Amino acid sequence: MVVVTGAASGIGRATALAAGAAGAYVVVADLPQTDGESTAANLRDAGAEAIFVPCDVSDAVQVQALMQATAERFGRLDVLVNNAGISGQGVRLHEVEPDDWEQVMGVNLRGPFLCAKYALPYLMAAGGGAIVNVASTYGLIGAPLSAAYCASKGGLINLTRQLAVDYGRDGIRVNAVCPGYIDTDMGGHRSRLDPVAREAAQARREANAARQPLGRQAQPEEVARVVVFLASQEASFMTGSVVTVDGGCTTTFNYAL
Repeated sequence: MVVVTGAASGIGRATALAAGAAGAYVVVADLPQTDGESTAANLRDAGAEAIFVPCDVSDAVQVQALMQATAERFGRLDVLVNNAGISGQGVRLHEVEPDDWEQVMGVNLRGPFLCAKYALPYLMAAGGGAIVNVASTYGLIGAPLSAAYCASKGGLINLTRQLAVDYGRDGIRVNAVCPGYIDTDMGGHRSRLDPVAREAAQARREANAARQPLGRQAQPEEVARVVVFLASQEASFMTGSVVTVDGGCTTTFNYAL
């Protein structure tokens, strides 16, 4: 029984579909105005048991209700995938608005905290389970114009390690995945641009991805397969691990060519 946050699109959607294909019951969690119900419907069409629960992960009341709804529908909780995330403004720190900083931290760090807090009692009651946090290579390095995002993902990586320490004796494994350049539109940022700006943004991203060892962006499904592996018993002796899925981009200096 798996809860996936931010599952209406991108890596979250791919993870939910991969978990369903592996035989899991899936709770698709995302904001009400997203395509979360579409993801759940796709899972059901493929023969999986799935429901959509609208949830803002930065809201404690909504997160608590999400976990309660999961337990009431399926009787237990085995896996939490903390995937929901936003990127924030592309500016330097002195230009970041405090409200934007708080919003990024609210979704990217407070969200996983709240989800873990309210999921852990159910995981312990089930005799163990797994949490997989979707962090980022930007939590491992400094990246341009991304102060809030880098800070939030760096915090999530060390929260992963800390939870692994506290809950290992309860049979709960906690690991993190750090994607690199993935062909997604986080938060619908590109979709809000005009066609010329959108094409330019995609071209810049592809050019940056081309400079890493594997020379391309990944598809969301390539990350989802790693998430599902970490959540499964195939990874039974892994906890506190931080796994990069980044085409090698954090292995070398990103030389400009």
